[in-house]
Amino acid sequence: MKEKPVMAKAATKRDLRLDLFRGIALWLIFLDHIPSNAVSWITIRNYGFSDATEIFVFISGYTAAFVYGRAMRATGFIVATASILKRAWQIYVAHVFLFAIYLAEISYVSQSFDNPLFTEEMGVLDFMKNPDVTILQALLLKFKPVNMDVLPLYIVLLLFFSPILWLLLRSPSLGLVASAGLYTLMWIFDWNIPAYPNGTWAFNPFAWQLLFVFGAWCALGGAQRLARWLNSPVVIGMAAAYLLFAFLIAMTWYIPRLGAFVPKFVGDAIYPIDKTNLDVLRILHFLSLAVITVWFVPRDWPALKLRVFWPAIVCGQHSLEVFCLGVFLSFAGHFVFTEVSNRVITHVIVSFVGIVVMVAAAALVSWYRSVERQGPGPRPPATKTGYAGGSA
Repeated sequence: MKEKPVMAKAATKRDLRLDLFRGIALWLIFLDHIPSNAVSWITIRNYGFSDATEIFVFISGYTAAFVYGRAMRATGFIVATASILKRAWQIYVAHVFLFAIYLAEISYVSQSFDNPLFTEEMGVLDFMKNPDVTILQALLLKFKPVNMDVLPLYIVLLLFFSPILWLLLRSPSLGLVASAGLYTLMWIFDWNIPAYPNGTWAFNPFAWQLLFVFGAWCALGGAQRLARWLNSPVVIGMAAAYLLFAFLIAMTWYIPRLGAFVPKFVGDAIYPIDKTNLDVLRILHFLSLAVITVWFVPRDWPALKLRVFWPAIVCGQHSLEVFCLGVFLSFAGHFVFTEVSNRVITHVIVSFVGIVVMVAAAALVSWYRSVERQGPGPRPPATKTGYAGGSA
C-alpha cells in the first residue's frame, strides 16, 4: 500500500526574533537607500558580503510559510492559493501607489529646485521623456525607479509560492532541493527577467527564490532539524571564521593597500560577488550571521520582551507600510543632503528622524489594527498583526 505523505510541522508559537530582525533590516535598508549617507557606515553591507536584503527575504519566506502553511493544512490547496494571490495583489497595489507617489515626489522636488539630476539619480528620467510607455512598463513590473526593486521581487515570489509550499508540506527536503535546482539552472542558463528600458531585474527572482524558500523550509520544521548542527561548536566556529574572512575582504574595498595581502587566486575565486544573482558567498555570509545570531539570541531570550526592542519589533510587524514609508523618507533625506546641508551632523539627524517616523507610523498602524480587531466578527488568522499574510 502506498505510504501517505507526511506533512511538515511548522512552529506554532510566534517568534519575536523574526519581527525584531525584520524591523532592524528595514531600518538598515532605509539608511542604505540614502545616497552618501554617513550613518550607513553602521549597516552590515560595509563589513561583509551580504546586507539587509537577505535578512528581509529570508524572514519573509519564513513568515509566509508560517501563515499559509497552516492555511493550506486547514483549508486545502485552492483556498490557501487564493489567500496567497490576494496578498500578492495587495502588495502589487501598494507598489503601484508607491510608484505614483514616489514619482510625484521626485518630479516636484526636481522642478521646484531646478535640479534635473534628481530624476536621473533616481532612475526616472525615462518616465519624464516617455511617460505613456513607462507607466505601462511599470505596471508590468519591468520599470522600477531606484530603491523600488524589493516589492516586485516579493510579488513574484508570492505568485509562485503555492506549489512550492504544497511540496514543502509533503516533502520538505524535495522542495528545498527543487529550489536549489532552479538556482543552479539560473547560473547555467543565465536566467533573469528583462527590465525597462534595458538590462535585467536588480534582484533576480530565479536566484532570490532560494533564500525565500529556505526561510519557508525552516518555518516548516527545517529549523528544528538544524538545531543540533546550529548549536555545534564546530559550526559556530566555522561561521565566525567565515565572517572574519568576509570582514577582512571588505576592508580591502575601503583600504586598497590591504588588497596586497589577498592572494591573487583568492580574488579570482571570489570576485565578482554578485548581488543580482545572489552569489553563493552572500548566501554563506547570511547563513553565518544567522548561526551566530541564533547562538547569541535564542528563541526564548527574555530580553526580547524589553521595551528597548519594541520599536524594531513593531516595525517588523508592519513591514509593508514601513518599507513604503522608508522609500519616501530615503529620497527626502537625499534632498536634504543635496539642497540643505551635507554635514555629518545633518546625516545623523536625518537618519534618526527617519527611523523615528517609521516607528511612529508602525505604532499608529498597530494601534489602529488593535482597535479594528475589537470590532464585531471573527478575523481570519492570515490578517493578524505581524504575520506575513496580513502585514508582510
